[in-house]
Amino acid sequence: MPEGLDVIIIDDDPDVCEVLTEIVKRFYTWGDVISFSDADKAIEYCLGRETGVAIFIVDIFLGGKSGFFFLDMISEKFPTAHEDTIIITGNANDDVVNMCVASDVNHLLEKPVRPYALQLAVRSITSKYLKFAKKLLQDPAFAENVAGFK
Repeated sequence: MPEGLDVIIIDDDPDVCEVLTEIVKRFYTWGDVISFSDADKAIEYCLGRETGVAIFIVDIFLGGKSGFFFLDMISEKFPTAHEDTIIITGNANDDVVNMCVASDVNHLLEKPVRPYALQLAVRSITSKYLKFAKKLLQDPAFAENVAGFK
């Protein structure tokens, strides 16, 4: 089981995948950074993981698949995948924004991705989990309630 909150990057362009991975590795310390340029391999990896929480950076077009298809395929294993995703696209337009809104994706970045924008989007998602973990540690009654103990 992973010890942290991993970042999983999926882009069908290996060069973009590598650039995004290097950007995230420069600032991200709360887990591993894993990347895929093949959507099917990414799906297989995600479905084989023991944990169902990660941050996803997903290109909207993954060869013959869409980033939303990828998220739908892993959503049973990762129930918060859509809200924990940063969609990247070469052409943000009203249709892309509407697809993000309809899919509960709140982060959209346009290529070329600016490192500071990516860092802020990743930190936005990370902060949700850090605040939750802090509350669990500081409030034993809340932690028991979350764990299902009475």
